[in-house]
Amino acid sequence: QVQLVESGGGLVQPGGSLSLSCEASGLTLADYPIGWFRQAPGKEREGLSCIYSIRPYYANSVKGRFTISRDNVKNTVHLQMNSLKPEDTAVYYCARSRTGSCLPLIDYNYDYWGQGTQVTVSS
Repeated sequence: QVQLVESGGGLVQPGGSLSLSCEASGLTLADYPIGWFRQAPGKEREGLSCIYSIRPYYANSVKGRFTISRDNVKNTVHLQMNSLKPEDTAVYYCARSRTGSCLPLIDYNYDYWGQGTQVTVSS
């Protein structure tokens, strides 16, 4: 049974940092493209970043501030988020690509999803 579990969310002040983790069971994360998404209230889910081979992908909204990485020993993918802004407030999800490719980074191309972790950026 495949399961993805996100953790690390919380409340942080603008300009602060958080590190999210996506831990998997039932699959080996290194064998698949793994993406991070977020959904803010009243907005569509947005693809942020993806890691598979060679070079990770970042959406323009997070490029230079967020870093995705993978720990093959712990079967975990991380999303380090720096210089956080109030507009980064959302529920953050990790997901597995079903196509064998990171792109396009859209819901339709991803099948297994975690339950999400809330990130709130506020003073």
